[in-house]
Amino acid sequence: MTAQGVAPATVSFVTHQMKPNIYWIEGGGGNSTVILGDKGVIVVDAKATLQGGRELLDDMAKITPKPVTTVILTHSDPDHIGGLAAFPVGLTIIAHEGDAKEQQEALATNGRGVPAPDKLPTQVIKKNKETITAEGVTLELYHWAPAHTTGDLIVYVLKDKVVCTGDIIATQWLYPIVHLEKHGTSEGWIASAKGILMLDSDQFIPGHGALQTRADIQKRLSESEATDAKVKELVAQGKSLDEVKAAVGDPAQPQSVRQRPASFTEVVYAEFKK
Repeated sequence: MTAQGVAPATVSFVTHQMKPNIYWIEGGGGNSTVILGDKGVIVVDAKATLQGGRELLDDMAKITPKPVTTVILTHSDPDHIGGLAAFPVGLTIIAHEGDAKEQQEALATNGRGVPAPDKLPTQVIKKNKETITAEGVTLELYHWAPAHTTGDLIVYVLKDKVVCTGDIIATQWLYPIVHLEKHGTSEGWIASAKGILMLDSDQFIPGHGALQTRADIQKRLSESEATDAKVKELVAQGKSLDEVKAAVGDPAQPQSVRQRPASFTEVVYAEFKK
């Protein structure tokens, strides 16, 4: 993943079947979830690029002849929305109001993650929980707080008990990722992880990486809460960021310092130091 949050498509996508009507497709950016409905297909997240969107559509055509009618976006990062440029017009595109605002701002300023102008959200979620029915499938959509971004949306497929977490859970990083430039927050991430664990499921499709279990997410939450408490304690003692990182033991990551996003330690430090 680059500093802009885009994971380029370098290998063919891989399609995994979870349920008779639910698949998840990895590669080319964030994971995409494919939910087969009565007459059409619901897609959660749409890859990073025009090429990736085309490949995603091709892979879905191998699963079903039903057309895509609905897209749900878990957040506004370009590796989750860029592939929409390849999708047909006239879709229902659902996003949280924070996500929609971030896309509009990117479009207005030509900033990172500029969306396709004809693929902006058509249905905006403003509540912390909203239940919708699309193609005969009942979905619960949750937003607990600004976390990874201001516009995170968790998708819960009620009947099948499958959860799409977006980048609240992204396994290529050992710690939670909070985009401060999109006004995400560490406390919001903790609240969101707790909310995810309240859902009746043990099958979680993360924003990136392999399927997660309840135990996987609980472990990440427990470690993050411990980091949060330790950082605040050390900041209160007047410790510098380097001292805090050394004491907490920030894990090494394969990306360069310039490329990697802020660690959870750095985020909590920045927030609590204000």
